[in-house]
Amino acid sequence: MFTPVGKDLPRPWNEGLIVGQKKPLQPKHVWSIRVRLEISSKWRDVALFNLAIDSKLRACDLVKLRLDEVCSGAKVRDRTTIVQKKTGETLEAVADRGYFSSLEILACHEAGITVTLPKPQTSGAKSDGRFGKQDFVYLPQEDAYRCPAGEQLPYRSTSDEDGKRLRRYWTTACQNCSLKSQCTTGPERRITRWEHEHLLEAVQQRLDANPQAMRQRRETVEHPFGTMKARMGATHFLTKTLPKVAAEMALSVLAYNLTRVMNIVGIKPLMAAIMA
Repeated sequence: MFTPVGKDLPRPWNEGLIVGQKKPLQPKHVWSIRVRLEISSKWRDVALFNLAIDSKLRACDLVKLRLDEVCSGAKVRDRTTIVQKKTGETLEAVADRGYFSSLEILACHEAGITVTLPKPQTSGAKSDGRFGKQDFVYLPQEDAYRCPAGEQLPYRSTSDEDGKRLRRYWTTACQNCSLKSQCTTGPERRITRWEHEHLLEAVQQRLDANPQAMRQRRETVEHPFGTMKARMGATHFLTKTLPKVAAEMALSVLAYNLTRVMNIVGIKPLMAAIMA
């Protein structure tokens, strides 16, 4: 490699720094930090520290893991298969908008799984400066929608599309409405409502009530994949076909969970729990 003579080379950004994967906290470190904070009566810091430990190490609890498959797509129910042995409480799933699917949300509801995820904005009305569907208020007593101008859009017809029963709402008052240019480019504005639309509205209400849910999901869920990818050498899978790749991924997840459990509870308690 050619090196210019008499010129200063740029200093490496990691010179003198400790870089790479950091070692996880051992139980003695966790308790040492917690005791020091309690002795200093720093209760706010104790609460924040406990919250951080709970968020980062939640996957280390002794759980029953079943990896159905490794695939892409909006399969929230199939991926939400981690059931806690200790509590047996209703499972709650938090996913990003890429997993949003009306039918999957319905399936999760029927399976007793509470889902929280943002809905993707697929309509171009908002980007064009027009009213979106969220600006129309559903009136369950009248089975109609109220538009931003105050007019009601009554129920008109029902159709089946992609396995979903959809109800259509519109009104003929759009022709003389002063807000028509901000609402639609067609003769009238039509609103489509799924027969299980109340489930989608409940999902949005949960997200509005806890706007930090997606940030906590990223902090809790994303880092295990980075760790597993680093352990695998940041390369591709060694196998081919979906069943073999699923088995390889399952082994990586199992090794990750076992490592975290050993770091937290220790090897002897883990062996005792396995033998119990």
